[in-house]
Amino acid sequence: MTLIAPQERDPDSVGFIIDGNRRWARTHGLPSLEGHRRGYEKVKEVARWCKRRGIRYMTVYAFSTENWKRQPDEVKYLMDLNRLVLSQDVPELLREGVRVRIIGGRTDPLPEDLAALMERAEATTAQAGELLLQIAINYGGRADLVHAIQDIIRAGIPADQIDEAVVTKHLWTVGVPDPDLIIRTSGEQRLSGFLTWESVYSELYFSRTLWPDFSEAEFESILDEYAHRDRRIGK
Repeated sequence: MTLIAPQERDPDSVGFIIDGNRRWARTHGLPSLEGHRRGYEKVKEVARWCKRRGIRYMTVYAFSTENWKRQPDEVKYLMDLNRLVLSQDVPELLREGVRVRIIGGRTDPLPEDLAALMERAEATTAQAGELLLQIAINYGGRADLVHAIQDIIRAGIPADQIDEAVVTKHLWTVGVPDPDLIIRTSGEQRLSGFLTWESVYSELYFSRTLWPDFSEAEFESILDEYAHRDRRIGK
């Protein structure tokens, strides 16, 4: 793989809300489930683009806590697709220097066997260091904050010692920089609980492109726009 030297203003950490898989399938006369499969293939493709640009962290919103409300057959398919990705694609990701990390709740309603595959994928790729691919499964920003608060209480930390650093330490994303840039595809203009705590100073870009059609040329264009934004972060 040919690496592109990171540009001076390239983001270090990018988040993706991968929206539009079902609409993409409908526009192509395909079953909606096929849209999800194409969407997962696109995630691997985008990871390669990030790696070539020297972006070190990529976070993907794969399945939210609210997605359990979808039709049972769709939920089952998505769980099966996650199983497939975490069992068959991990060796390929490891060869390409991609480390996998899963964020989100790992208890009910998440299937136990899928939680075990998550642990295995993380352990298998732990030494890969060029790109961290963080996949949000059974994730919600509010759920993450509730989880952090519960952890802080269990740790017995006094109220007057709780600050932003303490909260950050107990989030599922601990150790990963906040996203510099968040991209949502399909034309929706909201974050839908994605990295609620971490996104407070993220630059946002809302693309009308459906996720399976998201191209490297558009990604490069977004990075160029990001490079020209004035990120003062409260200063």
